[in-house]
Amino acid sequence: MPRLFTALEIPRNAAMSLSLLRGGLPGARWIDVENYHITLRFIGDVDWRTADEIIDRLDRIERPEFQLQLSGTGAFGSKKPHSVWAGVSNTPEMFALQAEIERICQRIGLSPDPRKFTPHVTLARLRSSRVEDVVEYLSGRGNFVTAPFTVSRFVLLSSRDSVGGGPYLTEEVFPLHEERSNLASNEEHPASSVW
Repeated sequence: MPRLFTALEIPRNAAMSLSLLRGGLPGARWIDVENYHITLRFIGDVDWRTADEIIDRLDRIERPEFQLQLSGTGAFGSKKPHSVWAGVSNTPEMFALQAEIERICQRIGLSPDPRKFTPHVTLARLRSSRVEDVVEYLSGRGNFVTAPFTVSRFVLLSSRDSVGGGPYLTEEVFPLHEERSNLASNEEHPASSVW
């Protein structure tokens, strides 16, 4: 069974902006543009029955679309950096979606995710990169920002055994619901308008 995880996809325009951050860091293995994503919950290796149950429960999630923006850069591993990433705006809707997915996973018997949810897009995995090189790389890219984009769905991805960074396969797609404007709802129910 492949390793499973839930994620948000990165639209093409934002992915192209991220791709401009590639290069200039010795020892970096850059993630392919088509594999950029924001991990919501790592699920891991599960049997087919558990995978089916996860899919069934995720399919019942009823949440609205929301806006996201990528901004800033950073690294994981302060004394021995192991990856560099682009940051993600703190959006309450994203955190609520992630928390619901976490509750679903625990209800079906998976262990709680031991890591605190830190939304990011991994840009590169590092092999023997010097701290000084990572600091220099990040200092020149701290003002990175993309235009806001709409998140209209989340996905269940799988990865095969590899050193990380893809290739990822989309197993299932779970749409979020379009936000309806107040104007549209007032037009449908004019009697509920208060003047």
